[in-house]
Amino acid sequence: MLRTNNLRVRGLTPIIAPNDLKQVFPLNERGAAEVTRSRGVIVDILNNRDPRLMAVIGPCSIHDPKAALEYAARLAKLSAEIGEQIFCVMRVYFEKPRTTIGWKGLINDPDLNGSHQISKGLGVARGLLCALNALNIPIAGEMLDPITPHYLADLISWGAIGARTTESQTHREMASGLSFPVGFKNGTDGNLQIAVDAIKAARSPHSFIGINNEGQTSIVSTVGNPDVHIVLRGGNDAPNYCSEDIAKTTALLEKGGVSSAIMVDCSHANCYKDHNRQEEVLNSVLDQIVAGNPNIRAVMIESNLGDGSQSTNEDPSQLLYGVSITDKCIGWETTERLLRTAARRLAEAGGRPI
Repeated sequence: MLRTNNLRVRGLTPIIAPNDLKQVFPLNERGAAEVTRSRGVIVDILNNRDPRLMAVIGPCSIHDPKAALEYAARLAKLSAEIGEQIFCVMRVYFEKPRTTIGWKGLINDPDLNGSHQISKGLGVARGLLCALNALNIPIAGEMLDPITPHYLADLISWGAIGARTTESQTHREMASGLSFPVGFKNGTDGNLQIAVDAIKAARSPHSFIGINNEGQTSIVSTVGNPDVHIVLRGGNDAPNYCSEDIAKTTALLEKGGVSSAIMVDCSHANCYKDHNRQEEVLNSVLDQIVAGNPNIRAVMIESNLGDGSQSTNEDPSQLLYGVSITDKCIGWETTERLLRTAARRLAEAGGRPI
């Protein structure tokens, strides 16, 4: 019989079921309590019941678990010192959306060589999340592949839907069933309305095709996610974090009848893709908070052990330790200075208004 299906599929390889991977890397009772606690704190911050500023901070992407653990240990120590003003959540992004092609993240290609050992990548990712959880580090992840959350979501406290996928029905449906707060970024062109529409959609119940924890194709029915909000990341190489932009965003959110909580992404187009200009964005945001703006509840900063970025075109074993292989990040010394300064400013101003 003439074949009409899978004509362009090179292979189909069965993969471990989510429940089976969780047996290898289990979340214990103490860890589950910590995830629940940190999710509750984030929800309170987003709803203006907790006066602290949330800072989602960490590497653009994770490619070296050892470096990620070192970063987490430093962040945990710093978080304890500034915790009265800033609630730190570590960026632990395993999946990277690409405008065209490129390395798609640790899950897709953990060996950085195009071998795409995805089963290995899922194991490395979950193992790292368990180690971070043991350090009491709240975890933020980008929700890109709709199957991946079945393997990792029980360890995540906050999730992002990226600018390229905010308009996707699949990702809005997925967000409606996630057990943690989710931020939708505005479009890459700066469009805010698609994020407002996404928030409305994710707050509603949905039914769609997915998998269960045994890996079986299933009908997924959700109740909607009340803890969704907007993330401003600029667009078309123009920022959208200034007071006029915040006012415009607030008015649009209120008109749409959705949460007025705003996170400002200090990277991407807001810093003109210059990682060193993230400080400029953060300072502007702090000025607005100190001046009395109650709607800016969170910021995002791309940060790593080392400054800048590097190419992966070489032997992976020759990569510089703690330096990003995707977007450029500020180094740890700058990170520590920025967060300490922010905490001091917030303390002097009496905290974020509620």
